[in-house]
Amino acid sequence: MRLPTFVTITLLAIQPSLAAAEVPTSFSTAKRIAEQEIYHDQDLTFYCRCAFDFEEGPELASCGYEVRKQPERASRIEWEHVVPAYDFGRQRQCWQEGGRDLCRSVDEVFRRAEADLHNLVPSVGEVNGDRSNLRYGMVAGSDSYQYGQCQAKVSFEVDAFEPPAHVRGDIARTYWYMRDTYGIRISRQQQQLFTAWSNQDPVDRWERKRNQRIITIQGNGNPYVK
Repeated sequence: MRLPTFVTITLLAIQPSLAAAEVPTSFSTAKRIAEQEIYHDQDLTFYCRCAFDFEEGPELASCGYEVRKQPERASRIEWEHVVPAYDFGRQRQCWQEGGRDLCRSVDEVFRRAEADLHNLVPSVGEVNGDRSNLRYGMVAGSDSYQYGQCQAKVSFEVDAFEPPAHVRGDIARTYWYMRDTYGIRISRQQQQLFTAWSNQDPVDRWERKRNQRIITIQGNGNPYVK
């Protein structure tokens, strides 16, 4: 039976909303959804605030970024897990038996954690690679590297990554969300650091808007973003 014209128009009108409500079931799906439904109108990278385009990559000169070692990787945008996969995977049996690939194959909880939109942010690829699974902390001394005018610092000597002040609260609140949702362990020292960071960098307008967008798609919010 042919639908009345007004019904057809209504169905077409709600299709984008239905698509936006797709819950990510894998990391690859989550990256696509994050790009199209959460960060589609955002143009600054998480740590360095470099202007960027998902296809063209970051405009390094816009944030005074200085490449440390990997110019090719620095030329692209990558999706950073604020809480790295190592942190939410290493305690799971699949990780101990076969690492990330096995967890993706057999562990539903790991797949949900890896695809959780609350934990994904766009980053300059080199920064994402350097941070890897290093703990967040404050670094100092000649062994640390700062990416030009970007305030992020990395120290491979002490295995730590210092984020800029403007995202430290975001990081703390993401860790607390992942702890509560997936049982991530946070040391007492890091808990104290995150509490200080959250107080120094309170929730801002974009963090709230991002949280609301994720609620629409994923069905749950970060209770620490108020």
